[in-house]
Amino acid sequence: MTRLKGRWRSAVVLLATVLSVGVAARLGLWQLDRAAQKEALQVAQQARSGLPPLDASSLARHVEAAAAQHHRPVRLQGQWLAERTVYLDNRQMKGRPGFYVVTPLRLQGGDDAVLVQRGWVPRDMQERTRVPPVVTPTGVVEVLGRIAPPPSRLYEFAGQEAGPIRQNLDIGEFAREAAVSLRPLSVLQTDSGDSKGTAGDGLLREWPQPAADVHKHYGYAFQWFALGALMTGLYVWFQLVRPRLRTRPDPGA
Repeated sequence: MTRLKGRWRSAVVLLATVLSVGVAARLGLWQLDRAAQKEALQVAQQARSGLPPLDASSLARHVEAAAAQHHRPVRLQGQWLAERTVYLDNRQMKGRPGFYVVTPLRLQGGDDAVLVQRGWVPRDMQERTRVPPVVTPTGVVEVLGRIAPPPSRLYEFAGQEAGPIRQNLDIGEFAREAAVSLRPLSVLQTDSGDSKGTAGDGLLREWPQPAADVHKHYGYAFQWFALGALMTGLYVWFQLVRPRLRTRPDPGA
């Protein structure tokens, strides 16, 4: 009876070890797969950034097509809808709190527009609700930049989606509010150096590069594989090696 219980106990320990090692190995492989996916995405982003600039006629009109254009350079002409400028709060650049200045650009030759993340300005530390002055050229301007998803969302309390200072900006809702047709993407404006472009507008445009976090996934994969190896080693020691050492006859007896 005691021997039977011992066999059952050994079988249960073996099964638990096999399942645990299998789960750890599967999670490790999943992390490696996530790393490979992000590396492929990074390569695609770099390839897109090296393509010729798109013009207004080539900009995506649907969400699915817009995702395929992210990180592509663009060269657009149009007029700023300055009265629709929004300041996205709690945005940082170089570790300093401030606003992202977002203005719709009505595309030349059409009735639709695109949201342009024009740059960053610091917050007025004395008066939180005071927006800094931003020079917005009139007439037709040329905007250089790269296509990006809509501005990232931050946590907010209900009822904050109004006024010039906002926490977030939803393209669909903002299009209805501003009574303008907006493309399902945004543009991160880059410095152009000309007087009717970005020179003298006081905006900082050191946009952060998209982070792939590939090394994080490799680190997680190593941890899972190491855990599987540890469980295997513990099983071999306690279930195979140690019992044999106990039953081995003492040479000095």
